Amino acid sequence: MDEDTFGGYQCGIESSIYPYFADKGYTLADLEQNPQLIKDYYDYKMDTRKVKANTVIHRHANIRKALQELYVDGIINNNPADRVKKPIKEDFVVNIYNSEELDQMFKVFKGDPLELIVILAGYYGLCRSEIIGLKWENIDFVRKTISIKHVVTETSIDGKLKLVKKNKPKTKASTRSLPLVPQLEELLVKALHEQQNNAKLFGDSYNKDYTEYINVDPSGNLIKSNFVTQHFRLICDKNELKHIRFHNLRHSCATLLYDAGIDLKAIQEWLGHSNISTTMNIYAHLNYKSKVVSAKAIVGILPNSKEKEPLSSAN
Repeated sequence: MDEDTFGGYQCGIESSIYPYFADKGYTLADLEQNPQLIKDYYDYKMDTRKVKANTVIHRHANIRKALQELYVDGIINNNPADRVKKPIKEDFVVNIYNSEELDQMFKVFKGDPLELIVILAGYYGLCRSEIIGLKWENIDFVRKTISIKHVVTETSIDGKLKLVKKNKPKTKASTRSLPLVPQLEELLVKALHEQQNNAKLFGDSYNKDYTEYINVDPSGNLIKSNFVTQHFRLICDKNELKHIRFHNLRHSCATLLYDAGIDLKAIQEWLGHSNISTTMNIYAHLNYKSKVVSAKAIVGILPNSKEKEPLSSAN
């Protein structure tokens, strides 16, 4: 199991699952005899704590996995989580920027520390871990390509924040090569010169641990995930831009591609989804425009309901 996945599970268990059941004083025998106690936890999280159903579904997976291990080891006679109905998954709702809003956002972030980052998210549809994990070796200024081969995430393990660096994204499809457009190339050349100048300016105080990475601060420190999220929201709110999550810039990119006539298969490859069903599930709303076209085609061949048969003349 990857460290970031383990960290996510550990955080959910230690911050949510364990405190609840420990406070109740439930034993394994209690849960085995009365699975409703697990369901009560789900209801508490959703009704009292107002946690989303999708998050509770993740908690259900954690609980079921742990109890399954105990069942396999013979510590309990059955897995009580299998007798509990998990919450129904919520529909994915995407709040995005259209082309005009993206253009305005790019103008707002011009000269900002996140300028390059929001372009990589909004224009290329890269996710945050791909952007932070982008290295100079991934940029081919000769062939004019940008390759996505490395990701960086942050996770909490045993209460300590840890940087997790992986040489490839989570799926083979995520490793992809995209064309380097002139506007991005210009920003990258500028960023490279700034890093080189900052390294000379700061001298021994410059952090040389991340010289291979593109997105670093003036002191050479790798840009943090939380900074991206928080600073993006701060600048958007300050400039009265529509509030969306940073990750939704990726969805905005997909929508613009679709509106430009790019088919879902090509969008899947651009975004690095492992299969097209992922693209279709997330961007199901993109199909609405094609449905409107289909509806108009049907209307064109149906008889006009407003037309009536002429009445026969009276004799």
